[in-house]
Amino acid sequence: MRLATVDGRAALVVGAGYVVDLARASRGRFGHETQAAYERWDELTEFAATVNPAGEWVRSAEPGDFGNPVPAPRQVFAIGLNYADHAAESSFALPEQPVVFTKFPTCLTGPTGDVELPPGKVDWEVELVVVIGRRAHHVAEDHGWNYVAGLSVGQDLSERVLQQTGPAPQFSLAKSYPGFGPIGPVVVSPDELPGRDDLELGCSVNGEQMQQGRTAQMIFPVPELIARLSAVTPLLPGDVIFTGTPSGVGLGRTPQRYLVPGDELVSHVEGIGSMRHHLVAPAS
Repeated sequence: MRLATVDGRAALVVGAGYVVDLARASRGRFGHETQAAYERWDELTEFAATVNPAGEWVRSAEPGDFGNPVPAPRQVFAIGLNYADHAAESSFALPEQPVVFTKFPTCLTGPTGDVELPPGKVDWEVELVVVIGRRAHHVAEDHGWNYVAGLSVGQDLSERVLQQTGPAPQFSLAKSYPGFGPIGPVVVSPDELPGRDDLELGCSVNGEQMQQGRTAQMIFPVPELIARLSAVTPLLPGDVIFTGTPSGVGLGRTPQRYLVPGDELVSHVEGIGSMRHHLVAPAS
């Protein structure tokens, strides 16, 4: 199943470039708010299997029609230094347990559009995003995938000056400017991804490849992240986990490189899709 937000309404992707409005196709059984779908994920999965891809409410959709498929999570978790090569380029030792911070929900945005650059040095970090489909508390690692609604593409945009200001890193604040948490274009259920533990991901700036890695390189893979997080706090349906980034960020380059107005940032994850954003100067 592929869940999306299209023109502000929950939709199921039924083919390349085609979607069906969830509320209309279900005759009101499900509402038009995408976030609410995660509260009834098992029920929705059963319904989606009955949807006719040539049915009454099927329509074409362009990339710009897609919004954030997880628009209002109650909790947003993010994992730092979860790829060994990224830890090395950041001059950190490999973590013995997940490095966890949050991105404030107001930074979340959709898979296309403009992102305004604040003052400072703004960096890219492509990530696999996990969306929770069932309440998870004290979950065993070998059951971790059972609590995943689906996977999406994410960018953990980061302003490095603020991040490194003060006696302790300001991860959450520096990564939560408006537009600094793009997600999309769809949430794909794990059953549609035979290689769910080993997906290629990467990003480019103005057509130049900056990052390319595989999720199999994670220090803490998805099931372990769910086990470790849920050992401390319950994970709720619709919660989001940014799972970390591979090497190739601007901070780790020689010379360092950061995003500037006019740049185009394209991010992708194998089997899920891609996002495209334009970086713009701050409004005067």
